Amino acid sequence: MSEKSLLDEVVQVQTAIELIELGARLQVLETEISLSRGRLIRLYKEVRGISPPKGLLPFSTDWFMTWLPNIHASLFYNIYLQMTEQHGCERMEGFVRGFRLYLEQLELEGSEQVLGLTRAWTLVRFFESEMFQLSACTHCGLQFVAHAHTPSQDFVCGICQPPSRAGKTRKRIKLATEAGRSCFG
Repeated sequence: MSEKSLLDEVVQVQTAIELIELGARLQVLETEISLSRGRLIRLYKEVRGISPPKGLLPFSTDWFMTWLPNIHASLFYNIYLQMTEQHGCERMEGFVRGFRLYLEQLELEGSEQVLGLTRAWTLVRFFESEMFQLSACTHCGLQFVAHAHTPSQDFVCGICQPPSRAGKTRKRIKLATEAGRSCFG
């Protein structure tokens, strides 16, 4: 085995560990990491102390369109784009860094996590498959996740116009607005 392939394997193991620590499911690891399924399962057990959970990954775009998930998905995706486009990170490095920054932003704002790593990964894949686009809110100008090919000339985001059933409070709207303005590009 050449030195380069050993170094590649080390990078793959490090990335897998980071993803596992952040809550990645086995299917995410199998798609993104070039280690065998058996090695990924052993690595998962070693890092988490339990076997990886079974079950299907989320696959519906509809979850991302509801009020609070859309705000969180938009926040994460804008951070991810900054990592990959403006800071030159490779796709998975930008993904991990973006997700960590998303979690840090929530901690700073005292907000609860809505977007898990697996859903964040699914979101990126939906954008790569051109199922989603970013649309600018006509009120605040921030970029939000929307279905691809949706006319956006009259788009108003969930922060500027939250639904009546959103359980809104002044504090929650203020936190969402401040978080959005500081992180959305």
